[in-house]
Amino acid sequence: MSRTKSALLGALVLLAGASGTAVAAVPAAPAGIAAIPCTVDYKVQNQWDTGFTAAVTVTNNSPAKTSWAVKWAYAGNQKVTSGWNAKISQSGTAVTAANETYNGTLATGGSVSFGFNASYSGTNALPTSFTLDGVTCNVDDGSGGGGGGGGSDPSGRVDNPYAGAKVYVNPEWSAKAAAETGGSRISNQPTGVWLDRIAAINGASGSMGLRAHLDAALAQKGSGQEVVQLVVYDLPGRDCAALASNGELGPTEIDKYKTQFIDPIAAILADSKYASLRIVTTIEIDSLPNLVTNTGSRATATPQCDTMLANGNYVKGVGYALAKLGAIPNVYNYLDAGHHGWIGWDDNFAPSATLFKQAATSEGATVDDVAGFITNTANYSALKENNFTINDTVNGTSVRQSKWVDWNRYVDELSFAQAFRNQLVSVGFNSGIGMLIDTSRNGWGGTARPTGPGATTSVDTYVDGGRYDRRIHVGNWCNQAGAGLGERPQASPATGIDAYVWMKPPGESDGSSSAIANDEGKGFDRMCDPTYTGNPRNNNNMSGALPNAPLSGHWFSAQFQQLMTNAYPPL
Repeated sequence: MSRTKSALLGALVLLAGASGTAVAAVPAAPAGIAAIPCTVDYKVQNQWDTGFTAAVTVTNNSPAKTSWAVKWAYAGNQKVTSGWNAKISQSGTAVTAANETYNGTLATGGSVSFGFNASYSGTNALPTSFTLDGVTCNVDDGSGGGGGGGGSDPSGRVDNPYAGAKVYVNPEWSAKAAAETGGSRISNQPTGVWLDRIAAINGASGSMGLRAHLDAALAQKGSGQEVVQLVVYDLPGRDCAALASNGELGPTEIDKYKTQFIDPIAAILADSKYASLRIVTTIEIDSLPNLVTNTGSRATATPQCDTMLANGNYVKGVGYALAKLGAIPNVYNYLDAGHHGWIGWDDNFAPSATLFKQAATSEGATVDDVAGFITNTANYSALKENNFTINDTVNGTSVRQSKWVDWNRYVDELSFAQAFRNQLVSVGFNSGIGMLIDTSRNGWGGTARPTGPGATTSVDTYVDGGRYDRRIHVGNWCNQAGAGLGERPQASPATGIDAYVWMKPPGESDGSSSAIANDEGKGFDRMCDPTYTGNPRNNNNMSGALPNAPLSGHWFSAQFQQLMTNAYPPL
């Protein structure tokens, strides 16, 4: 993800990104020289043997416009094959990108972003000149981008923190995994460190605190780059629709959240001792989407979520966290974006992006404080369904009408994450943002994994017989029976995706299957009870949860063994 600021240069030069991709760049105009009329930030986000994905941001320093057109020419045989957020045409080597009906307004000082896929062979040489409505622009500095770049912005951040870096292996999780029969096969995998209550900052119940983890990461780092993954998770009235992950702070305790949770975390992360680490912070899992889907007149609404929508403390808390942590040069904030089975429907998709923009521009935060977004955290949605697509029909009936898909626009996390990334850019997030997908429990392998499409008797037999995700309902989220480990953590696995991650450590429970007294602020949610017959959020289906589960975050050996048994790719 790029967070490039304008660095306007007097003469055009070419730089090389860490990925080997050249980027156009130009130094800052000396004081007293008139501002240049426009700047262009052109990045190759992902490149392979025959094609590439590029992101372009143009900033207008001239009078405001109600329509615009950006033009450039290629020196090679590059051909644009598809684009988004602009009408892109090509004649020979000349390319024109004109506004869509919804983004023609371009204020003085305003920016607009678009992207495209293109083919090429030989050398993918960069354009050396751009015009906005016929006026020549200078080129902004930047390279790479969400999904594989290595360029940096003036703060020293790189485009993708995972690129070229090791990722911290939590020794506490690793020891638990290694103690399990067969667990040594995955005990060296990197997982997220969850800061889910104030006491976790200094270490609760004998566990490692934040400084201890950062010190351990420095020891693991050696001479290379090291990413540390943190989950920042203690909002007031946390997780208003799921009792198992309720938090310690009441709905109105926003000041306590700021001063006793976020401020101490920020103070530790800002310590110069840790400046060489790349610190990825995953901000407040499963919070903001609740304000879209579980409020108001919806059947899924809860009084707790209505309260958090009304008092604004989810938005304020997220904004404050982004602002405080985003001010630290080696911190990369990824905001939680639910999963396809939550906000993939038409009435949730765009409103969620708009709400995220509201949060990212509140309490002093700006979109520059957001490095990207993460989907499927602590969830089970399949990465890629290969046996059916959203465009399939069976006997004239769309897959969208099946009981499983239920009119959703997406059938898996990869397609959702890539599409939602484009939606986020369209509402004003930086064009270089990258996505993370949590693959810790979405492999769905083992003997129940389908080997091909289902029978075409009906749209339901077709989908149910072919889907990898074997949950009873896509709304089921607690300790799901039959789940398996998914893709191993890896950087730059697909267009627009910074990494596949195991942010939820495999083997840590989602919630207890019966009520357990505790001092961690964690309630009992019937969705974790295998005998529960459901609610409107899972269309009144059985919960699909494993029995005998401990409190959320506590070690669940039976689940860990199941995840290994059903891993896909297999262990």
